[in-house]
Amino acid sequence: MTQTLEKAWNTLINLPEEKQESIAYMILDEINDEQQWENQFSNSEQELIKISNKVRIDIKVGSFKEKGFGEL
Repeated sequence: MTQTLEKAWNTLINLPEEKQESIAYMILDEINDEQQWENQFSNSEQELIKISNKVRIDIKVGSFKEKGFGEL
């Protein structure tokens, strides 16, 4: 446990039970959000690599048309 987390823990255990529950839920929600974020984007790097490789090939073989934003 880090010193900062230990300090937070020692402060938390001295709070009323109602506050402890509230803070515990906030911490668990934050951890859950981080896990969901990681799960959503953990595979995206490989997908982006595939897309960029395909674009490079398309450019090399000339199978693309350059367009402006108004033409998309």
